[in-house]
Amino acid sequence: MAKTVTLPNGTKLPALGLGTWHMGERGGGAEAAALRTGIELGLRVIDTAEMYADGGAEEVVADAMAGLRERVYLVSKVLPHNASHHGTIAACERSLKRLKTDRIDLYLLHWRGSVRLSESVEAFEQLKAAGKIVRWGVSNFDKDDMQELHRLANGKHCIANQVLYHAGSRGIEFDLLPYHQQHGLLTMAYCPLGQAALLSHPLLAKIASKHKAATSAVALAWLMTKQGVLPIPKSAQPDRVRDFVKALDFELDAEDIALIDKEFPPPRRKTPLDIV
Repeated sequence: MAKTVTLPNGTKLPALGLGTWHMGERGGGAEAAALRTGIELGLRVIDTAEMYADGGAEEVVADAMAGLRERVYLVSKVLPHNASHHGTIAACERSLKRLKTDRIDLYLLHWRGSVRLSESVEAFEQLKAAGKIVRWGVSNFDKDDMQELHRLANGKHCIANQVLYHAGSRGIEFDLLPYHQQHGLLTMAYCPLGQAALLSHPLLAKIASKHKAATSAVALAWLMTKQGVLPIPKSAQPDRVRDFVKALDFELDAEDIALIDKEFPPPRRKTPLDIV
């Protein structure tokens, strides 16, 4: 797989992962099979959270990873109301138990809450020192949040920010994405298919036909043209996961990108961070 992203420590990952939002609510076996298909096809990054189905999604991920843990770069998240020093450590322990693993590769604060950021950072650092997590990051942080985080002791140990990003929602390109790129932060793009809205878009369908690919692959390939961006689409269907993987196999040309920019113009001013 030629398309990769590089973490601050030099680790290279395929520039595509899989998400698990809404998994674990029903049909866990089929969902685990879809995730396992992705892992077997080389999609190393699997993203989940304690919030998803109250831990049910983490249990689905555990089933999908059975016997394949060393091939997975595992991401999970702590809820903001659990993000106190002791709460973060306890939440991580619960996630590790559900995930049936001894470590989480990247542990994120799901969004900002009332707990002081410094307290959450201290907990992340303690978990890292104990080997329970390898690295940590955040989610749904805008540029001012990232700047505040970076002013804290150990705040620059953050390696990633997971935010909503797709062709129809490009607000982060105004200042947040450039900030990530300037500081070498990984941008994890959730809802990269616009909650399926992009799958029926005629322009993307036309470009997909040109490349003999699925519309989803075009939407994902477009995100992969952005430095340091790793989209994490979700599907409980192995065939759709195979469509996703094809985004790693072709490049959009200048004409494709110009057409997408015309249809979905980049931002000209600061807008509030999109959150779903």
